Amino acid sequence: MKKVFYPLACCCLAAGVFASCGGQKKANAPEEQNKVALSYSKSLKAPETDSLNLPVDENGYITIFDGETFSGWRGYGKDRVPSKWTIEDGCIKFNGSGGGEAQDGDGGDLIFAHKFKNFELELEWKVAKGSNSGILYLAQEVTSKDKDGNDVLEPIYISAPEYQILDNANHPDAKLGKDNNRQSASLYDMIPAVPQNSKPFGEWNKAKIMVYKGTVVHGQNDENVLEYHLWTKQWTDMLQASKFSEEKWPLAFELLNNCGGENHEGFIGLQDHGDDVWFRNIRVKVLD
Repeated sequence: MKKVFYPLACCCLAAGVFASCGGQKKANAPEEQNKVALSYSKSLKAPETDSLNLPVDENGYITIFDGETFSGWRGYGKDRVPSKWTIEDGCIKFNGSGGGEAQDGDGGDLIFAHKFKNFELELEWKVAKGSNSGILYLAQEVTSKDKDGNDVLEPIYISAPEYQILDNANHPDAKLGKDNNRQSASLYDMIPAVPQNSKPFGEWNKAKIMVYKGTVVHGQNDENVLEYHLWTKQWTDMLQASKFSEEKWPLAFELLNNCGGENHEGFIGLQDHGDDVWFRNIRVKVLD
């Protein structure tokens, strides 16, 4: 895979398993752990010239959040993590203001700043009552020009499919869209998750997203709930029937129709939708 270095180096470190929110707590005894070098970019459109050594398990899953630091993470279009994103009991938390998508204060979406191509992402999430968020993948950092010729950052979701995260019982978006295609684990506004097996607010849900040579599968709580195929007529037709159609939003249609850009790769993002949401146990298996 482009810009990834996969020779594994065994090294000793104080490893631990996290408890509390993250299910992990530091152990007293050091143990040997495999590591993988993963490149990342530090700011908007910067090349992936910096490198992290991240733990990788025997099945090839790379831990991209260690429960303690934001190493490798930054705000979308930023060179730092916005202050509304914090680490709480081994979890990444967005501290909502109830302002919806307004993203007031020092908020905005969060990305792991390495572009993945063919991969399997696993994580756990939970929401507060009435909360809305999402997981975005194959995202690009997109700018356009305003009337004065200045660069303007476009929203992350115009280049990235979205795995919906929602309190289905209490957020009005659950009843909008078509055939429940805005409920948890759905491909937002396009394909509903079936079966709809999410757990209530305050409880942990498992999310899985697999992207492999255009085939995408969403999983929720150990069940596959949808499958679709990028860069096909099916994909174009779904976009044309959504709010990202060529007529309604030409730039979004162009970017999503060629999702992942020339190299069919992009960032993993966590959405600021103005509501409290928590993420933990975030890991990626590269399938290249």
